[in-house]
Amino acid sequence: MAGNTSKPTTSTPTTGVTVPPSAPRATPAAAPGGSGFRVVGAVLVLLMLSSSVPSALYVLYQDRWDLSSGMITVVFALYAVTVLAGLLLFGSLSDTLGRRPVLAAGLILAIASMGLFAAAQGLGWLLAARAVQGLAVGLATGAMGAALLELAPRNRPALGAQVNSAGPTVGIGLGGIGAGLLVQYAPAPTSLSYLLLIAAFALCLAGVLRMPESAPGAGRSGGFKLTPHRIHVPAPVRRRFAVLVLTIIAVWSVGGFYLSLGPHLALSLLESTNYLVGGATVALLAGAATAAQLALGRTEALRTAVLGLCGLITGLGLVLLALGLGSAAVFLVATAVLGSGWGAAFLGSFRALSMLADPAHRGELTAAVYVFAYLAMSVPAVLAGLLTNIHGLHRTSVGFMAAVAAMCALALLATLRLAARTRAEGSTE
Repeated sequence: MAGNTSKPTTSTPTTGVTVPPSAPRATPAAAPGGSGFRVVGAVLVLLMLSSSVPSALYVLYQDRWDLSSGMITVVFALYAVTVLAGLLLFGSLSDTLGRRPVLAAGLILAIASMGLFAAAQGLGWLLAARAVQGLAVGLATGAMGAALLELAPRNRPALGAQVNSAGPTVGIGLGGIGAGLLVQYAPAPTSLSYLLLIAAFALCLAGVLRMPESAPGAGRSGGFKLTPHRIHVPAPVRRRFAVLVLTIIAVWSVGGFYLSLGPHLALSLLESTNYLVGGATVALLAGAATAAQLALGRTEALRTAVLGLCGLITGLGLVLLALGLGSAAVFLVATAVLGSGWGAAFLGSFRALSMLADPAHRGELTAAVYVFAYLAMSVPAVLAGLLTNIHGLHRTSVGFMAAVAAMCALALLATLRLAARTRAEGSTE
């Protein structure tokens, strides 16, 4: 993501992967398609996969190290904060240094974070591992998004954007279910997943070092240049931004809750000690989000946002019903509905937001969206974790879901009014 640079960027849904709106074609040395595109796609999926692996282990960490739900959500939130810091500090670094060195640096940090997780013996280790992991993802995000567009096959130019959009939720889903399987049925439950990821990241690093450089300006602008992104919403679009960002906040409040406390809630409702259940809950949410994004990829942005908000409200209502009945079956159905609404609402709102600013200011507006998204992912989750220590998981979940449902209803009404006003303005032109 670029701030005050000459190459403004936009972002794909769900993870904040940075994508230039008009990415230049690759340089002659970096022919589109081929192994480079597959390598970068694998890096994207693996980084997102690794980010969701701890979610499947949080319940185990709580049991082994006597951690409170509040501490678990702090560990989760630290990741969101450090991803944001990495994005704001290093989001456009690959424009000057090149995609390869920035991706390589991100992978080295990812390997270091997996090592910290594998060796973890308590809360301090988890905090350090999550912080390094967040910086790795934040550093690599801009380079991944740009490289996928630049290296997309010539006969399938839209594939880069599609991988940017679907890759993160695919990775989150695979990470949840894969870690759940390993934790439940394989030896060394707190280290095996991370050791396997170290090997996978090492293979990706070798592939990145061999792939062609695709950044047109790499090495031409004075080497290392650290320019923090400016956070700014242009005055003419602030009212529309305020409407659409309500959806961003609602979406990522749900995402943060599910990725931090969702597995614990699922195990509680199912009255199960099988850690696969927790990972499967994350996988179900992410899988439904991916399916919705792929199905609605060609639908108009505001209509997609409205459909997503309707799905979120329905899913949240079903979650509340599941909590009231104590029904695990209803909870799983609710998670699937909630995931589809999550994916659609974020896809639609982010696409609508990306069209608000002219290209010269799009990076600044994108940075502002990131701030709201990552704060919404982290702050409500931490508050929910702290309240869980006082009121218990069940009561806290009911209150949280009811509050987010009210926010979704407000966002839906505001988005419908915005859509009506947009149609009216279009009909008078």
